[in-house]
Amino acid sequence: MTPDAPLNSPRGFFLSFEGSEGCGKSTQIRLLRERLESAGQKVEVLREPGGTAVGEEIRHLLQHAKAGEGMTPEAELLLFAASRAQIVREKIRPLLSAGTLVILDRFLDSTTVYQGIARGLPLESVRAINAFATGGTLPELTVVLDMPPAVAWERIHATGRELDRMESQPRAFFEKVRQGYLDLAAQEPQRLSILDAARSADVIHEEIWSLLQTRRHAL
Repeated sequence: MTPDAPLNSPRGFFLSFEGSEGCGKSTQIRLLRERLESAGQKVEVLREPGGTAVGEEIRHLLQHAKAGEGMTPEAELLLFAASRAQIVREKIRPLLSAGTLVILDRFLDSTTVYQGIARGLPLESVRAINAFATGGTLPELTVVLDMPPAVAWERIHATGRELDRMESQPRAFFEKVRQGYLDLAAQEPQRLSILDAARSADVIHEEIWSLLQTRRHAL
């Protein structure tokens, strides 16, 4: 196999990963980052919520802090949006301007699906808040790793670690999450690509690599 050609360009590229808990996002992000860096690409991996000092404090409150217990869906939505507004302006835009390929572990689609569809908040309000937080900055490509909720559930609970607030939701919640992503991808097929996450990590990685190459060359 010949080395991958360098992918740097004056303009950066914004790629996000989405999917239910336990779908394998971390593994695929790691594999992609390693391959991009070996090809000479400037890469920055960020996460949501988080990615900035402000965002990491919000992440702790949302996922682990006792103060977050009993948080209302509306408060949850606004905290995610606050973290997003910060990372877009502090990190994502400057990195893209510098020609960096930005990989984000979750972005606005998570909020649409988790808080809008699964939590039942009005989608019109969720989309308006997302639009305000992002200021029009959207990924050129969003990879959605799709997996049956029962399989994802088993993966999460097999780790033996303490689960965070989102991972601790009932299985019915994740059924809604999965369907939400499938519906969203059907509405925005030009940006979101659904991949079967039940396959081997290497097979999924090659498909992601092909998607990225195709999308970058089309810009």
